[in-house]
Amino acid sequence: MVLDSGSPGGATLERKIMSSSIKRRSLAAVAIGASAVLATAAVPATSHAAAKLKIAFVMGAESDPFFQAMKVGAVAEAKVKNVDLIWQGDPSVYSPATQIPIADAVLAQKPDGLVLIPTDPTALQATVTKAVAAKIPVVNVDTHVGDLTNVVSFITGDNADGGSKAADAIAKAIKYSSSKKFQVAVGLTSATATTNVARLEGFKAQIAAKYPNITIVDVAYSQSQPAVANTNVSNWLTKYPNLNGIFAIDGTNADGAASAIQAKGLVGKVALVGYDAYKKNVDLIGKRVITALIAQDPAQEAKRAIDTLVDYIGGKTAGIQKNVVIPNFTIDIYTHAKEKKQYTYVQK
Repeated sequence: MVLDSGSPGGATLERKIMSSSIKRRSLAAVAIGASAVLATAAVPATSHAAAKLKIAFVMGAESDPFFQAMKVGAVAEAKVKNVDLIWQGDPSVYSPATQIPIADAVLAQKPDGLVLIPTDPTALQATVTKAVAAKIPVVNVDTHVGDLTNVVSFITGDNADGGSKAADAIAKAIKYSSSKKFQVAVGLTSATATTNVARLEGFKAQIAAKYPNITIVDVAYSQSQPAVANTNVSNWLTKYPNLNGIFAIDGTNADGAASAIQAKGLVGKVALVGYDAYKKNVDLIGKRVITALIAQDPAQEAKRAIDTLVDYIGGKTAGIQKNVVIPNFTIDIYTHAKEKKQYTYVQK
């Protein structure tokens, strides 16, 4: 028997069928919703954290205010880019012997990228090789390894230019003339760190070209320890009583040299041109202890390094530069207070 929907019996049957169909659709919707909730709950809570990049910085001596200023820049940019930052270096000694085991320990943490500031271009080459083998991209900052083939980018200040500017500043301070002979000495942290080598070469080249009556009578190394630099300069001031000037090729050497000159009562008698705008050394310009400082931008170097690795890991390689040179700035007694503040290294 077929019931017409227009009849009472047909209408009743139709309502029952529709009600059953609605119930089935409702139950299906509830089941789908429950499945979605369960699927969402099954996603690990760490899924977002896993996407966060981990970038490591391995430098020489952490206590060096240059690296402390670099860390300020690195921390700030890591926050902007949502990066987990690993910051490692020997507390005070700038040396391959102390840096290599630290670099090995950092690589064992399997970071997504490595910013390596090598204390020696040859000794740290193996660290780059290990990182690349582990598919960890490497950026060099400040200093570099000998073979940059497998390094994504090298970011540094203009070191040869800095050495040249230092020669000009010393010549001006000692009132250079072609009718007199002058003696200067150079304090370095390392004989092989590429920054030190380039600054010394720039310094020598400018002296040879413009100031042939200046003789470099001695060089000495401090491994980024101001106390050692102080001893080196104290020895020079005894050994060379006619010493006219000192080029302290990085901040720790300028720090130690300034202390030695003050202790010997030679402020204003021996010109001291240094590198790196540590706040205490910038203040010593006003006291005429330091003649001039060649300032870099370590915070900017760190920022560029993080940005480069984030882009590289994310596949945005088109705009990455193989070599990035950031200009220096010379600070002396005539520098405006605003510029002094701008270039003085920030430490936290």
